[in-house]
Amino acid sequence: MFSFNLTIVCFQEDGLRQVLQEMEALYEQNQTDVNKAKTEGRAELIPSIKLRHCCLLRNQRCLTAYLYDRLLRIRALRWEYGSVLPTNVRFHMCAEELQWFSQYKKSLASFMRSLGGDGLDITQDMKPPKSLYIEVRCLKDHGEFEIDDGTVILLKKNSQHFLPRWKCEQLIRQGVLEHVMS
Repeated sequence: MFSFNLTIVCFQEDGLRQVLQEMEALYEQNQTDVNKAKTEGRAELIPSIKLRHCCLLRNQRCLTAYLYDRLLRIRALRWEYGSVLPTNVRFHMCAEELQWFSQYKKSLASFMRSLGGDGLDITQDMKPPKSLYIEVRCLKDHGEFEIDDGTVILLKKNSQHFLPRWKCEQLIRQGVLEHVMS
């Protein structure tokens, strides 16, 4: 579904702030020169005004591209990891990005509940399954895990189980289970 690497680096708040400060300085200088050009009739200032305006537009495009790329990555992380992001991923996100992620997962959950009678989890089976059951190995202690027929399975580190694919897919993406290829 997504073609880029699903990693996210620390939010570059200092870099963003520096670009915004530069844009503010460019804007203020333009305002000063525009006023001089109008009141004093100094036409020689117009090329400088146009150059600074182009710099402002370029900086705006760069900031927008940076923020949009991060937004796409965060959206893709919801599809890859589910509604709970790993700590190392959350660490690299700013408060506003965490808030956006929370809103996105709520919107997605609401949409999935609206599908069909009991809802439909559209985040499952991102690739068509070859079989309905798969063999999995537990990579870390997870505790009890209940499947649809009411059977409770204890997921302990290094234990192997034969489980319904759709029940395991989320835990595989979270790194709790791994698919054992026969």
